[in-house]
Amino acid sequence: MNKHFQLSADALKKELLTMGAMVEATIARSIRALRERNVEEARKVIHEDDLIDRLEVKIEEDCLKVLALYQPVAEDLRFVSTVMKINNDLERIADLSVNIARRAKKLAKAPALPLPELMVSMADATARMLRDSLKAFVDRDSILSKKVCIADDEVDGFHREIIDSVVELMKKKPESIELYIHFLWCSRNLERIADHVTNIAEDVVYMVDGEIIRHSDWESKEEKDPSKPVTH
Repeated sequence: MNKHFQLSADALKKELLTMGAMVEATIARSIRALRERNVEEARKVIHEDDLIDRLEVKIEEDCLKVLALYQPVAEDLRFVSTVMKINNDLERIADLSVNIARRAKKLAKAPALPLPELMVSMADATARMLRDSLKAFVDRDSILSKKVCIADDEVDGFHREIIDSVVELMKKKPESIELYIHFLWCSRNLERIADHVTNIAEDVVYMVDGEIIRHSDWESKEEKDPSKPVTH
């Protein structure tokens, strides 16, 4: 039975990583659509969302089958429950990428406005968080997961700076306020993507260590150094 469970667990992991790669691609494409005023790239993101939605349903169904067939406990149960949670967060990230793509389509049809420089840096930081969170999942690396959680502060900082810069642009070009609002919403969606990635990282910590760090003050306990063990 352990052998059969392991085969099923490996299949779940493979499906989840496939979905993760698809979701990471939607982030890159949505920002490319925004930066290059590329309607076709935006359409690809929207189309890909349907495929991701179907994969999300399949992964959830497969997780439920594993739970029913093998009734896993302890680490095995934490693994399956973590896959289900990550699956849900990945689907939400794809939805947020679609939101950015739809804003990109609207901006592509309007007079050109320069994309705030920090938007690309914010997107790169967010995509890097996602890659690291999935690597932590594969490697069962709770230290890397906690580093991902800390990296969310950087993305939040980008979001605040973009708000300030866009507000200044609005003051200079009040006739373009409606268009600049699209940039604010894109930044907000990237910030929300980073929040979902943080959820993934927190779930990996639970899977590996059996520790729920959500809503806790673990960062202050570790003094921003996740390599130090938390003392209780």
